[in-house]
Amino acid sequence: MTIDWSSFTPAAALAGGVLIGLSAVIYALGNGRIAGIAGILGGLLHGATAGDRIRWGFVIGLIVAPWLWLLVAPMPPTATDVGMPLVILAGLLVGIGVRMANGCTSGHGVCGLSRFSLRSLANVLAFMGAGFVTVFVLRHVLGIGG
Repeated sequence: MTIDWSSFTPAAALAGGVLIGLSAVIYALGNGRIAGIAGILGGLLHGATAGDRIRWGFVIGLIVAPWLWLLVAPMPPTATDVGMPLVILAGLLVGIGVRMANGCTSGHGVCGLSRFSLRSLANVLAFMGAGFVTVFVLRHVLGIGG
């Protein structure tokens, strides 16, 4: 694995991290809930009514944010080394994992760890470990991708 240092943008990464943390704090203080994307989106899909305006605002913000970024700078290039069927399968497996973990990376990784939640720590270690193993097996054992 190599790191493309010429594409490293520490100012943008820092600004993004600050905005993610700030949005999580504002959501928690204003709504009294964790800013986990799976829970917010799941509440909308399951017909929850309490806080729907806030949920819709959060989801719309996630969709609009890349378009706002384009006003400041171009989007970074993206590349997928695998076909669409594998991308869809990966998305489904992530969805299953999110349900099993009772939350996603934003809920456990951003909000849970900042609250010193041991359950979130266990989940983050589990999904990061599973990700490391999956990449290793796909790339170095099966020879798929990068």
